[in-house]
Amino acid sequence: MATIAPLAQAVSEVVRDGDTVAFEGFTHLIPFAAGHEVIRQGRRDLTLVRMTPDVIYDQLIGAGCAKKLVFSWGGNPGVGSLHRFRDAVQNGWPVPLELEEHSHAGMANRYVAAASGLPFAVLRGYVGTDLPKQTDNIKPITCPFTGEVLTAVPALRLDSAVIHAQRADRKGNVQLWGITGVQKEAVLAATRSLVTVEEVVDELEPRPGAVVLPSWVVDFVAEVPGGAHPSYAHDYSVRDNDFYQRWDAISKDRESFGAWLAGVA
Repeated sequence: MATIAPLAQAVSEVVRDGDTVAFEGFTHLIPFAAGHEVIRQGRRDLTLVRMTPDVIYDQLIGAGCAKKLVFSWGGNPGVGSLHRFRDAVQNGWPVPLELEEHSHAGMANRYVAAASGLPFAVLRGYVGTDLPKQTDNIKPITCPFTGEVLTAVPALRLDSAVIHAQRADRKGNVQLWGITGVQKEAVLAATRSLVTVEEVVDELEPRPGAVVLPSWVVDFVAEVPGGAHPSYAHDYSVRDNDFYQRWDAISKDRESFGAWLAGVA
């Protein structure tokens, strides 16, 4: 059953040095506040997993939290490059960063396989790409029924998963809606999980299209209003486009990034 706790306590319980961890969210509901708490707590040697690593992973990488990135696309959406990401890959600063690249479909199917308790996923999504030549754990597999050659990728099992949602009730049942990605699958694929929420309410109201994570699949819930900023939480906040623009300048230079990092820490 989920425990409702302050953010610092929840992060200390869920995200540990050396973890394979996903901070998932697609366009909105990106768990920035939790990521910043990971930076404050000085976590190290993390394997960061995400379908679309953007600014939050740029921040975690620049802070020296990560040793590896498992991903399918990376960038500052609508702006350009992730400069701390580039610096880590090209120059090993602040620490070298290992890369494991997949397609969007491959990442999504890997999450689903882990959430389903399966050892691997099978799909057509890599046919005609060079990714199998670049990533060791993308392998051909022959269908035993049709003889078609497909692609297998291993289940994406996580030590920890962190997501943001709109609401939880006092029992720890979580409700999220709007544009949803693989948040549910990430939680189900993880040994430990944390959901930050805009508010904790007495009772969850039915909402068409909402995803509900029952309390028995969530370890910790932390009430963090605005916890997705500068991304947004549908019906609670709007995207801070100006911050994404500012981040490009902040992150280009190690000194300006260091000043930002000091403010977070």
